[in-house]
Amino acid sequence: MASRDRQQPHWQRPTPPGPNDHVKLPPLTIWNTLTHTKTPFVPLDWKNNRVTWYACGPTVYDDAHLGHARNYISTDIVRRILKDFFKFNVKFVMNITDIDDKIILRARQQHLLEEFKDPKRRRENNSVEDTTAEALAFYIQRNLDRIPAHSTPRDIPQLVQSSYAPELRGESIEPADTAAKIKMHINTVLRAGAAIREAGSNEKQIDPEVEDIMLPYLDLKYGGTIDATDYSIFTKLTKKFEDRFMEDVRALNCEDPDVVTRVTEYTKQIVDFVNKVLAKGYAYQTSDGSVYFNIKAYEAAGNEYARLEPWSRNDTGLMSDGEGSLTKSSSEKRSDADFALWKASRPGEPSWPSPWGNGRPGWHIECSAMASDQFGEHMDIHSGGIDLAFPHHDNELVQSEAYWCGEPHSGQHQWVNYFMHMGHLSIQGSKMSKSLKNFTTIREALSGGIWTSRGLRILFLLGGWREGIEISDNIVKEGSAWEDKVNNFFIKMNHIIDNKDEIKRPEDSELASQQPSVPRDDRISERLMQAKGDVYKALCDSFDTPQVMQIISELITEYNSTDKKSITTEQTLEIARWVTSIINLFGLNGSAKPDNGSTGWSGIGVPEYAKPYLVAISRSRDALRQEARASNRLLSRQLKGIVAPAENGSRPANPEAAPYEEVLSKFQNDVASLEDSEKLSKDILQLCDRVRDVDLWDLGIYLEDRADDLPAIIRPVTKELRATRTEQAAKEEQKRIAKAEREKEVAARADKGKLSHLDMFRTAEYSVWDEEGLPLKDQEGNEITKSKSKKLKKDWDRQKKLHEAWQKVNTH
Repeated sequence: MASRDRQQPHWQRPTPPGPNDHVKLPPLTIWNTLTHTKTPFVPLDWKNNRVTWYACGPTVYDDAHLGHARNYISTDIVRRILKDFFKFNVKFVMNITDIDDKIILRARQQHLLEEFKDPKRRRENNSVEDTTAEALAFYIQRNLDRIPAHSTPRDIPQLVQSSYAPELRGESIEPADTAAKIKMHINTVLRAGAAIREAGSNEKQIDPEVEDIMLPYLDLKYGGTIDATDYSIFTKLTKKFEDRFMEDVRALNCEDPDVVTRVTEYTKQIVDFVNKVLAKGYAYQTSDGSVYFNIKAYEAAGNEYARLEPWSRNDTGLMSDGEGSLTKSSSEKRSDADFALWKASRPGEPSWPSPWGNGRPGWHIECSAMASDQFGEHMDIHSGGIDLAFPHHDNELVQSEAYWCGEPHSGQHQWVNYFMHMGHLSIQGSKMSKSLKNFTTIREALSGGIWTSRGLRILFLLGGWREGIEISDNIVKEGSAWEDKVNNFFIKMNHIIDNKDEIKRPEDSELASQQPSVPRDDRISERLMQAKGDVYKALCDSFDTPQVMQIISELITEYNSTDKKSITTEQTLEIARWVTSIINLFGLNGSAKPDNGSTGWSGIGVPEYAKPYLVAISRSRDALRQEARASNRLLSRQLKGIVAPAENGSRPANPEAAPYEEVLSKFQNDVASLEDSEKLSKDILQLCDRVRDVDLWDLGIYLEDRADDLPAIIRPVTKELRATRTEQAAKEEQKRIAKAEREKEVAARADKGKLSHLDMFRTAEYSVWDEEGLPLKDQEGNEITKSKSKKLKKDWDRQKKLHEAWQKVNTH
């Protein structure tokens, strides 16, 4: 049996509505980190269908990366499902951490670096060269202890190679994150060392590659001397990156929180919160003016600590990270597990007044105070990344439950009913994080064409909200394939909508159900009803989006394989509207709502101003191709009934439509200029191919030809289409190269056959030959050995055959 400190404490299920309450909740379960099981979801205010949700937001000292995108997109997906699918009235609150150790360090370091770059403000008396060399030595001493201290920049590459060979070969015995951090430090040192060597005594500018080693060095020397009462040193950083964060998550199509709270706006409430915990006997003050939570006193009162991850409660590494890099160990701490509620400020740190002296909030207390201010003593959902479970969320729970609890031994107060933790995004086995520098920022990913907002969201939908996701070729391909499949489905749906009136005619229709030989097939409608039920079950099963994505994919597959002549246009559009509603529900289509009755998603249509010209080209081309393939002897006069020559002088009203009008005119004129000949049909097909593969492709439009003389589908050129064409071009180039090589070999063999076997050995290498040209003596007059004569005879026989073959081809 597991020891007590490794068992999760009892979780109290919220009281559900009774039979007489006339309220029916959906059978929704949520994977709850408080139980590490799926638990039935019962909101506190089920009478009003209200859900309260507090989410830990960003610490704003740098740009958000894809690991953050993983958290915020997954949170947004679940939030949308709760409010738009299950119709809960969700109040969603997110905090901004705008003061903590990371922010203080980064702001201070940036401030000092700006000073150092300005010779007039520089505090250093040493040269830039000497200062950067000292900074490099300090960085090495702190992060790469196998390299001797005070090694010169010139010696660094060799010392790194000899001291960290296993890490450089990828054979480190350290845990993945530790090994990744070592490699990050190695790369930093190598780049900085190279920059210092190259700069030499140049005093005018600081190479960016040196900044990473300069920042901690300058902070060590001067961090405590800056004027921390000048809050702008810190707010300049936090305001910048809060704004950039909000821009990033909006670019990811995450909906804004209903309420945003900031730590700097809550310092008074935080002081009051700490005071009450202190008054209850669950905290103590130290001589420097700090206040620590007392784990022992809390547990002695019959409460539980580390409710989320009891197995991590003795992990000193995690506890140290939770206290922050600026927090020094205190001999007055009564236990290693105790953590700071209020930190006494030291020189160079911003501070606020409190009964214990000037200081600042501990990291964990901020969310307790802000969430309690918004929701009181209970809330439905609290969420964040899985890395926050311990110690941040476990510490947040105990201080909040200490604040709200009654008398000792009166029973554990349950402040949060459902804790949801979003899974990591990892790369090469390591969590994507700023500390490892193994990340791509959100704006880099979106602006550089690496990802799209939709592509990222699809990836996280396929991976599920709580499972870790490893960025690999397989999952990227899976996401692209799913997106391409839905994209093609919607493009076909757009084609049906645009041609709905014509499609209703049985003779033109790919969907016509009026033909008596093909009865209406209701199985696709039954499959749609089944899919709707399966999606409901999947979303009730802790928001199982991977299953929903599979259901959508399978429904599209079944539709694609159904005989379109056996289903009506309305059946098709019903499927399209439902698929679109789920797409919209998941936030894959901008701001579109699930119940807006639309079909498709953005990015699949062609410009409205271009449609008249594209439709004219497509229809003319379809008719021409049918004639060219059907007629044994096509006449040019037949073409005039299909494509009339372009009218000179007419220009489109919209200038943006001009390129499309030019393609149409050129196509019409090219067809009109064709004359009768035996290869007229071939010429027509070549013109049809060119307008598809060159003229329209260059405008970002593709005509997708289909079997059975169905009309071509007008669609935009997508990334997948470009990739397919590039792949096909590469294959064709490989075929061309292979053919050229074969022809070259044939030519080489033929060329080799020109030389007569009788003359092949009559060179300076030999001095005497027999009547057939075989050597008898070498150039020095020595007789040819028997073994060599034997070899020469084999070569002579081979050349004889080649020469005789060449003579047959070249003798007339």
